[in-house]
Amino acid sequence: MVNRVNFGVFLPFYAFSFKETNPQALFNRVQATVAECESLGYHSVWLDDHLMFGNTPILECWTTITALSQLTTKIRLGTMVLCASFRNPALLAKMAATLDVLSNGRLELGIGAGVQKEEHLAYGFFFPEARTRIERLEETVAIIKQLWTEEKASFKGKHYEIKEAVCEPKPVQKPHPPITIGGSGEKLTLKVTARYADRCDFGYLPTIALYKHKIQVLATHCHAIGRDPNEIGLSCWPGGQVLVANNEEALSQAVLAHKPKNISQKDFENLNLIGTPDVCLKKLQPYLDSGFSHFMLFFGDLPCLDGLRLFAESVMKKLR
Repeated sequence: MVNRVNFGVFLPFYAFSFKETNPQALFNRVQATVAECESLGYHSVWLDDHLMFGNTPILECWTTITALSQLTTKIRLGTMVLCASFRNPALLAKMAATLDVLSNGRLELGIGAGVQKEEHLAYGFFFPEARTRIERLEETVAIIKQLWTEEKASFKGKHYEIKEAVCEPKPVQKPHPPITIGGSGEKLTLKVTARYADRCDFGYLPTIALYKHKIQVLATHCHAIGRDPNEIGLSCWPGGQVLVANNEEALSQAVLAHKPKNISQKDFENLNLIGTPDVCLKKLQPYLDSGFSHFMLFFGDLPCLDGLRLFAESVMKKLR
């Protein structure tokens, strides 16, 4: 596990789509945000994988990061997380290998079992019970890793099958692009994480105690299959959202502007990473002490870039 502290910026569709209705303007805003993240030295940007949200314009995740790969040079490009049901596993392996080549080895593959029933059914995808979706996720990751690393890959599972499939060219990253498995289900999902993941992502959890508990559960699953849990990088969300400002007055204004009406200010502050740069540094320390090396950040003031810039200049640089 790499101990260097990295910061990834989460760019979900709802950070942009409610601000823009013109499709090209929507992509231009995403591109400008990613370019700013790259110039500020963020480790990675991560797009979510959704197909619809009512009538709201949403850009498809994979196509978008492919375009971004040609408009950036350094920042890593991640999916948080791809829905395993949306793409055939072997085809996804080929798509991902191609993107890793096109980006010169900057792909971060995040993948999960999928949770949104409505969009599955709307687009004609089968939406079985959670156990079956997680079985499909496990087979998907197994197929992807085989195609990325073997000359010819064959696999026969309960849900998927490939026969002497060739994936050339292979990804640039060796032995393969890092795989992050999203989810925190202790009986099923974390077993898949223990077997296949290079990094875990439990999603947002409201306390450090809950994160520590999930780490212990993951370690137990690793020991059961003979894997060193230290091989799996630890990722966390230090808050559902991040709001940072130089002083208390500006911070109060930011909270007032972004706090939903149906939540108290106390609960809003407890659920999110809110503070001046010095306060944010103090709040991040328990996660660093617990071994987390990758932080996922969703800036609540997006598409405004002020918070993203201040965090990079006043928090991220000090921790590095």
